[in-house]
Amino acid sequence: MIKFIVSLVLNAFVLLLIAYLFDGVNISGYGAAFIASFILAILNVTIRPILIVLTLPATILTLGLFLLVINGITLYLASWFMGDSFTISSFGLALLASIILTIFQTLLINPIKSANS
Repeated sequence: MIKFIVSLVLNAFVLLLIAYLFDGVNISGYGAAFIASFILAILNVTIRPILIVLTLPATILTLGLFLLVINGITLYLASWFMGDSFTISSFGLALLASIILTIFQTLLINPIKSANS
């Protein structure tokens, strides 16, 4: 449970960093970033597997690169659920933000989740 909360906090930090880097991404505060991180985690557990199965031919054809588009869709959906407290101006920006989020998750969050402590 602690690892899950730490990963949510780190995800929220990365979302705030993305909002700082790009003008088209707006987050109203730390609480909104944490809630957006939680919504993104729920979407990754529920909606993302369905999208992966539905787009399996495109994913195989692009050798897995279509998974980046699926990540962008889930990030864009999270911003849609959050309303005005977390907005992304375009899908292209959501795709770029999801790439950055994936890099940070690979480098920071996955080692924390896989630690045996």
